[in-house]
Amino acid sequence: MTPGALAALPAATALPALAPGLVPGLVPAHGVGSREDLPLPFTLLLVGAGLALVVSFVALGLLWKQPRLDARDGRLLPMPVALALDSGAIRGLFVILSLAITAWTLLALAFGKDDANNPVPSVVYVWLWVGLAFLSMVFGGIWRLLNPVRWIRTGILRAARIDDDFALADYRLGFWPAATGLLAFAWLELIAPDNADQPVLRIAVLGYLIVSIVLALTFGTPYLRRGDPFTSWSSLYGTLSPLGRRADGRWVLRTPLHGPLQLDAAPGLLAVTSVMLGTTAYDGFSGETRWYTFVQSSSLPARLWETGALVTFSLVVAASLYAAAVLSARLAGVSVRGIATAFAPSLIPIAAGYLVAHYWSLWVWEGTNGLAKMSDPLGTGANWLGTAGVSPSAALIAPGLVAGIQVVAIITGHVLGVVAAHERAITLFPRRAAVLGQVPLLVLMVGYTVGGLTLLFSS
Repeated sequence: MTPGALAALPAATALPALAPGLVPGLVPAHGVGSREDLPLPFTLLLVGAGLALVVSFVALGLLWKQPRLDARDGRLLPMPVALALDSGAIRGLFVILSLAITAWTLLALAFGKDDANNPVPSVVYVWLWVGLAFLSMVFGGIWRLLNPVRWIRTGILRAARIDDDFALADYRLGFWPAATGLLAFAWLELIAPDNADQPVLRIAVLGYLIVSIVLALTFGTPYLRRGDPFTSWSSLYGTLSPLGRRADGRWVLRTPLHGPLQLDAAPGLLAVTSVMLGTTAYDGFSGETRWYTFVQSSSLPARLWETGALVTFSLVVAASLYAAAVLSARLAGVSVRGIATAFAPSLIPIAAGYLVAHYWSLWVWEGTNGLAKMSDPLGTGANWLGTAGVSPSAALIAPGLVAGIQVVAIITGHVLGVVAAHERAITLFPRRAAVLGQVPLLVLMVGYTVGGLTLLFSS
C-alpha cells in the first residue's frame, strides 16, 4: 500500500488495512467504534449521557453559586520540581530534541523513499496533530518551547545582531491566523489528494515553514504566541493540563478548568475553538457509510462536497455557541457584546474529549509505527535509532477498551464544558438570572453529546 492510499480509505478501514494480521475492527481508526462493543444499549447510553449533563447542571445551580476558580488557586509543586521545569538546561535539551526531530524528518522528506515505510506522514499527521495535543493536555502548551520556527527566527535575528523583540508591524489578528491554519491543515489531512505522498508533503511542509518564518519575522513573538496554528493548538489544549502557573507565576497543580477560564478574550478565539471541535467532528462524520456513498456517487467532485462539509462543521459549532450564548445573555439581561467569545473556552474540554475519543486508536497504532519508521528515514533498511522492532500493543486498542475510552472521553469533556460555562455564567450574569441564562448552553451541550456519541458509534 502506498502512503497516499491510506488517506483515500474510509476512516473505518484505514488502520485495519495497515494491520492485516489483526481482526478487522480491532483497530477502530479515527475513533469510529461499534455499538456492539458497548457494555449497554446505545439508546440507553445516549439517555444516560444526557442525564449526566442535566444532573450536573442542576447540582451546579444548587451548590455552585459563587465563582470558585481563581487564578491564585493551585497546590504548589515541590521546589526541586518547579526549579527543574524552569531550568534552562532542561529546556535547552527539549529544544535540541525538537530541532533534531525536525532535521530528521526533513531528511526523510527530502531524501527518503516515497513508500509506506517513510516516517514523514506519521510525524506530520499523527505526532504533530494528535500526539502534540495529547502531550499538551498533560504537560501544558509545550509547542511554545519546541516550535522550530521560533528558534529559526531567533537564529536569524542573532545572526543579524537584532534584538529578539524585533517586529516590522504590530500584531492585532489574535487567533484568526491560527484558526485558518488549523482548518487548512485539517483539509490537508482529511481531504487533500495524495496527501501522504512525498511531493505533496514537501510542498506543504516547505510552504508552512516559509510562511511561518515570514510572519514571525514580520509580527514578532506575539504572532508566535497566538497566530501560529500549532502553538495555538498546543496552548489551548494545554490549558487543560494539571500543570500551570498561578497569578504570581509559581508552578502549581490545578483543575483542568482553571486554564481555559483564564484565557483572555482575543479576536478569533471562538473561531479557533470551533475549528478544533468542528474538524474532529467532521472526521467522524466522514466515515459514515451513507455520506461516503453519497459523495462518491455525486456528479460534483467529491472533494468539493468534503471541503464544504469540513467548513460547515466548524461554522455550525461557532454559530450554535454564538446563538446559545446570545440567548443566554438576553435571558440574563446583560449585554451580548463579546458574550460568545467569553464562553468559547467552554468548547476546549469538549474538543479534547472528541479528540481523545476519535484518535486514541490512531495514536496508539500509527504513532508507534511512526517511531519504528523513524529508525530508517532513507528507506535503506537501516535501524539507526534502534526502534525498528517496536510495535503497537494490541491490548491498548482492544474494542472494549477503545469503546470505554470513547464514552468516558466524550461525557467527561461535556461535563467539564458545562462546569466551565457555569463558572463563566455566574461571573458574567446577575446571580438571580445566572441559572436561567445557562439553559440554552445546557441544551447545546446535550446536543453536542448526542451528536458526538452518534458519530462515534455509527453502527
